[in-house]
Amino acid sequence: MSRSIPAPTTTVIDSLLFRDAFGTPAMRAIFSDHALIRRFIEVEIALAKAEAACGVIPADAAEQIAARCDFEALDFDLLRQETDTVGYPILPLVHQLVKQCGEAGRYVHWGATTQDIMDTANVLQIRAGLDLVAADVDALRTILADLSRRHRDTPMAGRTHLQQALPVTFGYKTAIWLAALDRHAERLAQVRPRVLVGSFAGAAGTLASLGEHGLPVQEALCRELGLGLPVSTWHVARDGFAEVVNLLALLTGSLGKIALDVMIMASTEFAEVYEPFVTGRGASSTMPQKRNPISSELMLAAAKGVRQQAGLMLDAMVQDFERATGPWHAEWLAIPESFVLTAGALHQAKFALGGLIVDEAQMRRNLGISRGLIVAEAAMMALAPHTGRSQAHDLVYAACRVVNEQGGTLAEALADVPGVTAHFDRAAIDHLTDPANYLGAAPQMVDRVLAAVPRRR
Repeated sequence: MSRSIPAPTTTVIDSLLFRDAFGTPAMRAIFSDHALIRRFIEVEIALAKAEAACGVIPADAAEQIAARCDFEALDFDLLRQETDTVGYPILPLVHQLVKQCGEAGRYVHWGATTQDIMDTANVLQIRAGLDLVAADVDALRTILADLSRRHRDTPMAGRTHLQQALPVTFGYKTAIWLAALDRHAERLAQVRPRVLVGSFAGAAGTLASLGEHGLPVQEALCRELGLGLPVSTWHVARDGFAEVVNLLALLTGSLGKIALDVMIMASTEFAEVYEPFVTGRGASSTMPQKRNPISSELMLAAAKGVRQQAGLMLDAMVQDFERATGPWHAEWLAIPESFVLTAGALHQAKFALGGLIVDEAQMRRNLGISRGLIVAEAAMMALAPHTGRSQAHDLVYAACRVVNEQGGTLAEALADVPGVTAHFDRAAIDHLTDPANYLGAAPQMVDRVLAAVPRRR
């Protein structure tokens, strides 16, 4: 039995091989060609209804337009060919819709311009895309909150410049990740009223073609589509769309940071966390022992991709006069890819963190590899009230050199220093140099993050 060969693709967004690694079916569906064309038709129908409500076109014409505009009846080959010729899809689409609507066709696209329809359709896509992103962010926040509660008091080495610095807890680390996601959730809510507004302003943005009916039709159209009413024409004021994509870049940037931490912590030398085990996932073609952190790698790649598109959206803000000569087109590249990559990164994050394997024993072992040096500050600060900070620093510094040059532990070295033993017996020294006793406010900071916003449990 022969099987048909899938149509060739050229990007990971649509690739038969990679599309579910870098995106999700739900987000691809929102930004597919078919979905976009359906949105164009939705806006054209809503416009006819709005104009009928305002007495601009006959009510029966609007009814016919709503009933007869048919996505399934479109000639897509013709639409593609004419779009290639015209440079935009709306005029070719309107040609076909006019024919579908018969006598009522004369009122299709009445008083509108191409960008009105395309921008408003894009807003409808963005609204649906933001809904998916927000739901995934909420799910990921729940996962991180659970990790933070569970590991509130799990000690591990905190690292600065990739060197062991001071003890922290794993819950403290995940709470920092969580706090960032909380802020992104807030941003996602705040961006909606600024961006989810309709665009209907006519050729030069003045609604001149509709005369006194222009602003009432604009308001009725936005109401029909459930969108906000713009205070001014935004044909060349692209800060809203740029804000959305740059917000996605912030979000995926945070996911990239999480991914980098997980990848390093999963390395053989650290061995503190692992992505969930799935047979064959992360396997090497030549090294059977390998268990590569694939989800984290994909999250990091997506973050880099969205960051590039964020820059493109900022560039596309620089537009000439009342209608642009080209920057607008760059958005067609950046917006769909940014949403799909963000959805993919969130999907990978939910998988990796939802089943994250945390090796608490290995974290404790890693805390011990410095032989107590990781809490040299604790010994210094305890000694300082007795000797003064400067002398305490010098005494502990000398003990650290003994450990580095001769071996042993910091506790043993301090126990040989008269300036220390004059104030602390061996039990006190052992207590001071136990990393688990120098966590600072890390557990309380976890509590504060968890209490900052309402949480599902």
